[in-house]
Amino acid sequence: MELETICFSSDCRSRGLFDQIADKWSAMVLAVLSERSHRFNVIRRRLEGVSQKALTQCLRRLERNGLIIRRVVSLSPVAVEYEITELGLSLQKPLRALHQWTLDHLVEVDAAREAFDDRQSEDTFDGVLVRKRPD
Repeated sequence: MELETICFSSDCRSRGLFDQIADKWSAMVLAVLSERSHRFNVIRRRLEGVSQKALTQCLRRLERNGLIIRRVVSLSPVAVEYEITELGLSLQKPLRALHQWTLDHLVEVDAAREAFDDRQSEDTFDGVLVRKRPD
């Protein structure tokens, strides 16, 4: 399948949606909610390192895009739960495939990173790039 050039335009709506789905926390939030609905603090505890602000912004984006719903539970005190929608569930198969790809190729990626870092350290001196003279 060939992507049309327009998909890479900064004003293409699909690009904006892709950015929101592929951001740092969205895939992980959707994975957590694929198990069952959760309250905010449960999601936050499951996602080690996420700030309250980042998680709030992520949940709002996912809700706006129709991937999750926010439900007020009438308890005392009132609670809020987040639940994945059918649309959000439809993302689980490709997201799991992407996660599996990361597991399958982590050793190769680590080797590539190490080789890159080694090349970079050969070309630097005290953090300053030293250009090699042509012979």
